[in-house]
This record gives sequence, C-alpha cells and structure tokens, in this order.
Amino acid sequence: MGNLISTFLPADLFDRTSNCVGEQAKYVWGLEKNLRVLETELHKLTRARDDLKTKVEVEEQRPRTRRTNQVAGWLEDVQKLETEFTELERVRAQEMDRLCLGGLCSKNFVSSYNYGTQVVELTDRVINLKKDGETIEVVVEKAPDGAAIELPVDHTVVGQERLLDQVWRCITDEEKNRGIIGLYGIGGVGKTTLLKQVNNNFCHQRHIFDVVIWAAVSTLQDDIGKRIGFSEAKYWKEKSLQAKAVDIAGILCRKKFVLLLDDIGERIDLTQLGVPLQKLKDGSKVVLTTRSAGVCDQMDAEKVEVYSLAHDKAWELFQEMVERSTLDSHTSIPELAEALARECGGLPLALKTVGRAMKSQRRVGDWKRAINKMRTSASKFSGMKEEVFSRLKFSYDSLSTDELRSCLLYCCLYPEDYKIPKRELIDYWISEEFVCDFDGGCDFIDDLLHACLLEEEGDDHVKMHDMIREMSLWIACTVDKEEQNFLVRAGVELTEAPKFEEWQGAKRVSLMGNGIRSSSEIPTCLVSLHHLDLSSTNITGLPQELKALEKLRYLNLDYTRFLSIIPHQLISGFSKLEVLRLLSRGRWSVIEGNVLCDDAEPLMKELLGLKHLNVLSWTFRSSLAVQKFLKYPKLVSITQSVMVCQCESPPFNVLHLAYMENLQELRISDSNLEEMKTDSTEEVKKLFQSGFRSLDRVVIWSCQKMKDLTWLVFVQILKQLRIVFCTEMEEIISVDKLRDISKIIGSEHNFFAQLESLTIKWGRNLKSVYPNPLPFPKLKKIEVRECPQLKKLPLNSSSAKERRVVIEGSKKWWEELQWEDQATQNAFSSGVVLGDDFH
Repeated sequence: MGNLISTFLPADLFDRTSNCVGEQAKYVWGLEKNLRVLETELHKLTRARDDLKTKVEVEEQRPRTRRTNQVAGWLEDVQKLETEFTELERVRAQEMDRLCLGGLCSKNFVSSYNYGTQVVELTDRVINLKKDGETIEVVVEKAPDGAAIELPVDHTVVGQERLLDQVWRCITDEEKNRGIIGLYGIGGVGKTTLLKQVNNNFCHQRHIFDVVIWAAVSTLQDDIGKRIGFSEAKYWKEKSLQAKAVDIAGILCRKKFVLLLDDIGERIDLTQLGVPLQKLKDGSKVVLTTRSAGVCDQMDAEKVEVYSLAHDKAWELFQEMVERSTLDSHTSIPELAEALARECGGLPLALKTVGRAMKSQRRVGDWKRAINKMRTSASKFSGMKEEVFSRLKFSYDSLSTDELRSCLLYCCLYPEDYKIPKRELIDYWISEEFVCDFDGGCDFIDDLLHACLLEEEGDDHVKMHDMIREMSLWIACTVDKEEQNFLVRAGVELTEAPKFEEWQGAKRVSLMGNGIRSSSEIPTCLVSLHHLDLSSTNITGLPQELKALEKLRYLNLDYTRFLSIIPHQLISGFSKLEVLRLLSRGRWSVIEGNVLCDDAEPLMKELLGLKHLNVLSWTFRSSLAVQKFLKYPKLVSITQSVMVCQCESPPFNVLHLAYMENLQELRISDSNLEEMKTDSTEEVKKLFQSGFRSLDRVVIWSCQKMKDLTWLVFVQILKQLRIVFCTEMEEIISVDKLRDISKIIGSEHNFFAQLESLTIKWGRNLKSVYPNPLPFPKLKKIEVRECPQLKKLPLNSSSAKERRVVIEGSKKWWEELQWEDQATQNAFSSGVVLGDDFH
C-alpha cells in the first residue's frame, strides 16, 4: 500500500497534505486542554475586571467625576466575552461526547473542528483584552463643563425613588423622544425636591447631554445666560431681551441641553427667551414642575403626576422627623404617631411640619390632643398655616375668577375623603349662581382638576385631598369669614345639632353624614343661610323654627331614613328656594299638620307657590302618589331624581314615570313592579320614541319579587345600571317580552348603546342579562358579585370595539364564565379584576 501511495502521490504533496490535516486536527485532539486554558485565562480576566471596577467605583465617589470612555468600553468588552463563553459552555458536553479514540478523533469532525476553533480564538481574545486592561492608567475623568451643578436636597427624601426612575427614563430614552416633560401635583407634594434629584442625577449618572440648566421662572433668561457664560459680562446684562435671546440660541443650538424649570404658573414662550425648541427633536429636553396639569397641556408636555405618598412611605417620612427616643418613650405613642401621620394625607410638606412640631412630645395626652386638633381644626396646629396652608393657598389665589374660588370652597362642605358626585356638586353651584348651567359646571370641575385642587374618582365623582380640604375650611371659616362663613360639621358623628352660638351668621351649613336626631338647638336668627344640607342624617323631622331661613336657596334632605314629619307651611315659607332634594326612605307619619301625609300631596301644593324652585328630587310610595304628582306639570318639569320605595302592594307601574322629561335618576327599593304589558302597539311605539328621554341612571335595590327589568329597553340613554339584592330576578331583559317589543319597533336597535357601568350583586337566581351579544361602544365596567347562575355575559369579540373594559368578580365566577368564542374571552381578559365575593 505504501508503494502504491508513493507511486501516485509526489512526496512534497503528501507532506503538505499531512501538515494541513494535522493543523486542523489539533483543534479536535487538543479540545479538552484548550477549554481548560480558556477557563484559566477568563478567570484571570474577570479578576482583573473586578479589581478595576472597585478602583473606578472608589474614584467615582469624588464630586463631578465619571469613568472614562476607555474604562466603560473595556468593561463592556469583558461582558461580551463572558457571554460568548457562556454560549460555548452551553454546548460543551455535547461536543465532548462527539470525541472518540481517546479524544484523537470525532464522530462529527466538522462540528468538533468549528467548536475547537471558537475555543482557541476566544482564548486569544481573552488574553489580548486582559493585556489591554493592564495598559489603563486613568480610570475616571472630570465631568465636562456642561454637566449639571449639584443642588442641595433635603436629607429626608422618602418615597420618590420609583418616580425619579420614571422621570430619568423619560429623559434618557432616545427611542421615545419626549421633548418636554411636565411634573405636576398639588403644592407641598415634592415636585421641587424631585426636580433637584433629577438635576443631581446628571452629576453622578452617565448621560449624553452637554449642559444642564436650572432656571427660576422670575429670572429665566438671565439664569440660562449665566449658565452658558454670558451674564457675567456687563455688556450682556444691558442687552435687550431679544438680543439676549439671539445670543442664547446661538450657543444652545450647538449643544444637547436639558432645561429644568421649577414652579411654572402659566405657559412660557421659551422661543422668545432664546431656547431653540427645534433641538428637542435631536434629544434636548425641557423638564418643568407646575401645580397645574393645564400648564403641562399648554406647554405640550408629557405629563407625569407627582402623587402624595402612600401610607407606608408617609409613615417612614414622619418617623424621620420625630426623634426615635420620643417614639420609644411610651408604648402607646407609635400607634398614636401613625394615626397623626395619616391625618396629613401623604403630603410631604404637612408630614414634615407636623413631625417637627411633635419631635420631642413624650406625653400621650399631647399626641391625643394633636390628633383631635388635626381632625377638627388643622389650621390651629403649630406651623400649619404658615408652612402648609400658605403654600396651598397660592393655588387657590391663582384661580382665574372669584366664582371658581367659591366653587372650590364649596367642596369642603362634604366630609373628609368623600366621593363627591359631579352632577350633585354642579347643582349646588347652579343654585348658588356660581355657574349658569351644567356645561359651565363641568368646565369649572375641569379647571379645578387641572389646578390639582380636586382629584378625579372615576368618571362621575371627585374628591378633595385632606390638606386641600383643611386649607379650604381655613379660608371659609377664618381668612374669608366675613364673605364665606361656613359651618361645617360633616361626617364627625354628631348626634345633636351644633349649639346656638355656632350658627350665628353662618351662610352655608353642612351637617351631612352624622347621626343627628335632634335639631332643637337651631336658632331662629339664621336669616343669612343660603344652603342647608341635612342629607344622610338621622333627623326625624324639621322644626318649625327653620321658617326663619328666609334666604334659603338649597335644602337637601336626601337619604334621611328616619324623616317622617315636615310641618305645614314650613317649606312654602322658603320663598327663595331653588333646589329641594327629598329622596327619603323614612316612613311618613299620618298626623295633622304634616305635609308628608296622604302621599305628600300637601307638600306638592306648597311647592307650587315657590316661583324660584327649579330642581326637585322626589319619593313615591305608590302608583297613586305618581298620579297625584302628575297633576302638577310644574313639578313634573323640574324633577330630576325619583325614588320609589316600600311599594309592594299594589305593584308600582314604572311606566307612569316615562314622560317626566327631565328625570335623570331613578332608584327603586323594597318594591314590586307591575307587569309590563306590550299588547298596545301605539303605546310601545310612543314609549320607544319619547319615553325616559333624560334618564341615564337606574338603581334597583332589594326588590325581591321582580322577575325582570325589560322596561329598560325604553331607557335609551342609560349610562349606569345597578341591581342589588333582587334575589328572584332570572332575566334582566326577558326573552319573551323582548320578542314582543321587537315585533313592534324592529329588532335592529342597540338598546344599551350608552351604557358605561353595569353592577349586579346578590342575584342568586339571575341567569341572563340579555339574550344575545350586544355592541357596547361606551362600556367601561361590569361588576358581578354573588350571582352563581349567571354563566354568560352579552358580549362577543366586537362588543367593546378595542376599549378596555374592567370586569370585576370572584375567581370562581370568572373561571366558570362561558364565552361566545375564544376571541371574546381574549378581548375581555386584560381588564379582569378578581377578588372574593362579599358576604
């Protein structure tokens, strides 16, 4: 065989072939050794990396220093090599299994050769990168002249870590270029502190900006000029604003800049000051703070709300302000201190003010008195007026009109943390002539929301922050007492009305949310009172002495569950009355001189004489009462809300209310409805065309005998439907009745096109909401609790048209829910909120 080879192959060609195969084969038969060498060299490299990082981190502690680009690049290269090694390690066992004949050969020579080549090449790169690291002498450098100047920040900064990270990402995210970022929130919430932390981040974090400028609003142009080297020269200070703007633009247009503006009260034309806004497209930024979300909109800024602190963070901040020895001085003090911290509503400024005042208070009685003072008259707390309310009042003073300021003060008539219905609030404002109509009231609510003086609670309610409410009470009861003079004892668990002297000169009184049964102390001299809200109290009757309220415009007796007596000619004596609310479940007494007897028809007659009355809420206890009421067109025309209660026998005919043209809200409780008849074609057509024209909210509560609510198909602008404790109801819309109605009016109608919210609770026999899937273009929320037989909702994949609908219910109910198809389930799964049912 050797002779054959030597005969056909020249000797030099044989040698070259052998050498070539040998060169390739060494990557295979030396694989195990080469891997050990790679591991050793990589270990040396990572130790060198760790040593360098330690050195860099120590050096970076010095002010205005940052790691050099050489160091940063070298560390990144080490990371890349570690990643490549990890990938080789992942297939190591597989490649080693391919070796045979003691590692001299491979079952798959090509694969083993390629793998061995990668091992050797990576080893060379590891060795060379380690040598490169040994040449690095300078590890940090001074930050460039364009970096930020560090600003002092209060040492007690708590709870802003996540928000700071969010803002920093907004600034440094080059893919989502946000030119102007607006941080907004109420006074004292920590906006300036947050902006200072953003500024200081530029001193310690790597960034791509040439210059960071902190500028005050009052000296904005001069601050910018000084930061970029102009205003030290006398000649520049004497230039016109326009000439300065040209100079500033000439410098900033060549730089990538960040402009930080604190406490902006109105829109600023930055271009007129020389800020080249076209640079925002190239990555420059403007970050501003303001108390008004509206200013953010006017500045075309991406809005980031700065919220009050959550309780755990608020408590943490409060503890930093109070001496540890104080908290440890008595076992009761920590609990009392935490309760006092809660009264600050998470507002950092209030927490610090109150915390400083209590810093060394070691007597339990002092803490109890402090809590009581914060709950009853926070303005009397040490430092509260000077340090907190004065800051918050700036936002109040900045409101555009006296009427808007009065509207804000009105909100403090409600109890603390109360969810205020927007519609009810606007009714109050209209009665006080602060606004002319509902649309004007909506505009005012938007203005107060934008000013961060109100907070939105869903679509239909607002609320006041605790400290904004306390500031408003301070203004209404002290600062502006001569003009406003409120008496507010809302939600403080009173059982008797306030004493005589407290009522003197009061123009607005709110006693809502109390357990008041006695009103014998009400004086007879309250001739200036315009507004009296006794809603949700336990009063049993109105005293005759109230006739002295000759200027009363608004009287709210809603939800007075024990109210049974209103004296003859009391209400008719309120000649200026504009609004009367009487949604009352109390059992009206049949006694002489009580206008609530005989279905309250005596009161109906008295109301006819009130020429200013334009808003009415009313309660019916029988169909006969409705028939009596309908005899008085004036009353029908001004009725906006109706309650039907305790009307079981004979059943109530809800269709009697169909043509009350301004009826917006209907509540039915503890009643039974007369069976709806659909045999009259003309009546069905009339109902569909003209019935319930303004009704958009329906609440059905504890109506045990109701089987369905098919009459709702005639409520064509229904927005909110709430059904609770209707245990015998099987269908909300009856299949059979709907078929009969559809034969008359056609089947192409979408009966619930305006529905926004559907709530169903404790319906043990309910099986169906509607027989078929429907489009719900406005739907926002469905809540279902304790309805074990409701297995399907009237939804398909196109019902919500890409709107995110929140569906709340128990986990068990959700898992048993049946869907039209998988696409439907997918469409609604993103908004599900699961929790235990209530019992």
